[in-house]
Amino acid sequence: MGFRLPGVVSAKHLIRRSSKNVNQADSSAADVPRGYLAVYVGAERKMKRFVIPVSYLNQPSIQELLSQAEEEFGFDHPMGGLTIPCREDVFINLLSCLNASS
Repeated sequence: MGFRLPGVVSAKHLIRRSSKNVNQADSSAADVPRGYLAVYVGAERKMKRFVIPVSYLNQPSIQELLSQAEEEFGFDHPMGGLTIPCREDVFINLLSCLNASS
């Protein structure tokens, strides 16, 4: 017999990618749950939106990507949200590693 804890989020829901494409990136902050943030990753014309836990911001690999984003974009991010200069497949792999270690 199992039981569920209300605060526990299944691994499948930890990393959620929005189905919206770049042209529909005007979604409000209301669709990002508390404790998460939306980031945009990928090629300039084909950016994907990911919703990641805020706790990932403490990870050295994510901090390195944030430093790169600061160098490249400063505070003027093209998507209006946090844009990370990284290929989508590399970012997905990084999130998988972070998810496995937590």
